[in-house]
Amino acid sequence: MHYVISATWGPTDTTRAALPFIFAESALQAGDTVMIMLFHDAVTIAVEGSHQKMVPFGPPPKFTEVLTNPRAKVLVCKPCAEARGVSPDMLVKNTALGGMNDFHKELGKADSKAVSF
Repeated sequence: MHYVISATWGPTDTTRAALPFIFAESALQAGDTVMIMLFHDAVTIAVEGSHQKMVPFGPPPKFTEVLTNPRAKVLVCKPCAEARGVSPDMLVKNTALGGMNDFHKELGKADSKAVSF
């Protein structure tokens, strides 16, 4: 299975920000592949040094596990990043800027399921 996940929460609510990554880690453990598209405030998760400071209330953070997994692709909404002053050189290794066309393309892959947080 290939999960295409949209995330919009960032450091203003670290628990909500962590949920897509917790789901993604569960999928990866099951042998699935994932693509997370970071929109809105979630783009800050991909800024180098940011996700290490985000501690959800209750569930364990899974940001690093997903960001470093070779079966996970993390895209950062380019317009959302630009609006927040986030440039490509500020992003965590293994992430890239993308857009809605990329999100749509991922959903078009065989055996894809959309998940939104």
